[in-house]
Amino acid sequence: MNPLTAPPGRAVRPAALLLVLALTSTALAACSGGGDDAASGGGHASDGTFTLALATDPGNLDPHASATSSVLGMSRLAYDTIVAVDPESTEVVPSLAAEWSVDGTTATFTLRDDVTCADGSAFTAETAAANIEHVADPANESPYLGAFLPAGVTASADGDTLTLELAGPAPFLLEGLSSLAMVCDSGLADRDTLAAGTAGTGPFVLDEAVPDDHYTYSVREGYTWGPDGATTTEPGTPATVNVRIVANETTSANLLLSGEVNAVQVIGPDTERLEAAGLYSAESAGLLGEQWYNHAEGHVTADPAVRAALAQALDLTELRQVLTSGKGSPPTTLATVSPAACTGDSITAALPEHDPAAAATTLDDAGWTLGDDGVRAKDGKPLTIAFLHDTALGTGGASAAELATAAWTDLGVDVDVTGKNTTELSEILFGTGAWDVAWEPINVSSPDQLVGFLSGPSVADGGTNFAAIDNADYAAAVGEATTMQGAEGCDTWLAGETALVEATDVTPFANSLVKIYGNGAEFLSTGSIVPTSIRVLS
Repeated sequence: MNPLTAPPGRAVRPAALLLVLALTSTALAACSGGGDDAASGGGHASDGTFTLALATDPGNLDPHASATSSVLGMSRLAYDTIVAVDPESTEVVPSLAAEWSVDGTTATFTLRDDVTCADGSAFTAETAAANIEHVADPANESPYLGAFLPAGVTASADGDTLTLELAGPAPFLLEGLSSLAMVCDSGLADRDTLAAGTAGTGPFVLDEAVPDDHYTYSVREGYTWGPDGATTTEPGTPATVNVRIVANETTSANLLLSGEVNAVQVIGPDTERLEAAGLYSAESAGLLGEQWYNHAEGHVTADPAVRAALAQALDLTELRQVLTSGKGSPPTTLATVSPAACTGDSITAALPEHDPAAAATTLDDAGWTLGDDGVRAKDGKPLTIAFLHDTALGTGGASAAELATAAWTDLGVDVDVTGKNTTELSEILFGTGAWDVAWEPINVSSPDQLVGFLSGPSVADGGTNFAAIDNADYAAAVGEATTMQGAEGCDTWLAGETALVEATDVTPFANSLVKIYGNGAEFLSTGSIVPTSIRVLS
């Protein structure tokens, strides 16, 4: 079955925002490897090809239908956003809109008059309004509704002015819009063409799509309206961008070292070889280890005691070290991607201590008794869990999953552990629901972007709350925080996150500075590679 094909009777809304190429706008943390000369011997290539290796095939390329990180990163090649966030100043800067203002629940944007789509047509305020209306319509099941775009928003156009009317306060409206791709009229009229094609105003246009193999883009001449005035006329801008799908991280690292690819994200032990080679790299912070539990009826993890015991049984520090090859750090917030809208620590004090004996007692007290076969059961039902982990977490993720499985087996849990790529895992989380515990980090920069994933309607009820979480304290905090403007509500947002972790609704356990390594090219990373920053080196 195609990874993005819905099972009978259920729509698939892939919305897992894994840090393969991370979500939203993040500041460039470092560029190592000695700069231009060390990376290439100096100079930029003319009409060069830039080849990027991705671990997961994106599946459906429609930028409003899927929020997997591979789609997010590739969408940046072909699509622009209404506004952008500068990677260094973290300020909101012009993109398709030259000016804007937000007054209460009304936001207005003056669009540039020189923007064209790849087919030569104009991009207008009316086109932008149609994009907003599409995502805002719950019937279209866009995963970005409630994440990048507030629920209940309406859009209208008058000349070059786009007006958004909000149903209520939206503390981080502009930050969300900075990640919402704008589709041109041809794509809006026939969305089926977007599954394996592009219809955008961005710096590149898709020429060829061969699923599970490669995607080839060509540069757009005359592109001058990129974020804060970025263009495709800079020396070293590639004439062609080739995205190769390479599932194995070690293979990707080998291809990078041999020069067959120019960029790849590596998070496992292969980083040691790449670091030793002195390669160029750009890094960004993100949440890498995040454990989810299926709260839906019929799953053993709907039992709070089971969730608590599963967390208590794990040495989260050890898992973090293994997952990140010793380079990770403890997470402090759920919305951690830089520039994070809210800073602080909502997590550390709320995490359970590693205590296998206490975990056993928790299950004993809840009626999960240990059988002669070493597996616990309650009312005749064995304590069996389907444990899924994303293969994009690399060899470190697989090793950490083995440790978790061993700890749970010792506790008396029958564990069915499986590695899935991001697209496959999204299909399960947001489609079939055939999982109990999953490792799939969601990376955002502001806490409001997580609300739909952490509360509200479940997937079965048409929402994006894939874990079916129902935490009254979190919901109350969200209700209060959304009445405040921007950072004024951060303490309340963080209190809501603490409530989730204390209830073992979600267990974050590892942050990491994830590096995208380069060979024969340089680039900036604002979570994913900034297309207009790519420079192919001679």
